Amino acid sequence: MGTIKDIGKKIYDLKNPREQRRYLVFLCRALLHRRELKELICFFQQDKLRNEIFSRQAFPIEQVTRAFFYNDSTFAERVKLVREHYEILQSRLQPEAFVDLGDVEYRGFELYTHDFEGRQLRVFSKFGVGQRKEGLLSIIMELDGEVLYQIIFWLAKDKKGEEAVWIGAMQGPNMADAREIVKKMTKWCHGYRTKNLILYMLQAVARTMGIRKIYAVSNYGYYANNHVRSDRKLKTNFGDFWLETGGKKTEDERWFELPLTESRKTMEEVPTRKRAVYRRRFAFLDEVDGEIESAVKAILK
Repeated sequence: MGTIKDIGKKIYDLKNPREQRRYLVFLCRALLHRRELKELICFFQQDKLRNEIFSRQAFPIEQVTRAFFYNDSTFAERVKLVREHYEILQSRLQPEAFVDLGDVEYRGFELYTHDFEGRQLRVFSKFGVGQRKEGLLSIIMELDGEVLYQIIFWLAKDKKGEEAVWIGAMQGPNMADAREIVKKMTKWCHGYRTKNLILYMLQAVARTMGIRKIYAVSNYGYYANNHVRSDRKLKTNFGDFWLETGGKKTEDERWFELPLTESRKTMEEVPTRKRAVYRRRFAFLDEVDGEIESAVKAILK
């Protein structure tokens, strides 16, 4: 791909004054960390498939030079994170799928599709440029092409050396009729909330890939403060949601550990009048789980 300058020109639109400034900052940071950055570039270039990803886009090089992924991440940690993400992904996926999921131009790998009130509900995974501040892959839920929910993550090892999914952010709908759509979808899911559904889908992907740990960013661990309003109240309270879904705080206040499988009430624990709804909900979730498992298995080695 050439020199650091060439890589920077591939990342930034130099016709845009703001991008010109970012390009100059990128060059300065690259100079300060030239040894680590050279090693990361070599990591991509020394392997045919990783080099193909690198030739299509160089955003992982930009990501390590900026304070991305999580609060107080260091340059060395970001380099390690990027390497491990692509190593884990490559070890599990067939070559074509591996390259596609590293390509920002890829339309997305289909996980689940359904007709919802005459509109197409589509759930897919891809690496989106707009989500690169919080991760290296996303699971995106769209309704007729409009984003309803997305969960942004990467793969890397934890302190014990176990491979894990790390959730860097979860974002909800920003459409005009979002509240009404979410209400209708919750009813369609038999009382199961849409934001719980997208997490459930990520858990299904992790299990199928043989990954046994999931960590999720806390309010403190979030890389930026754009989830905090000007009055310091939270737009999104990550911590409350992770606790609701069975998550537990870790020694590192930046992270929660989430269960790999969502816990379910037994029918004996459910009031008699609600058992029919719960049965339909569990059947729906089992169907979603099965479809995602089949889709992911098709691209595993």
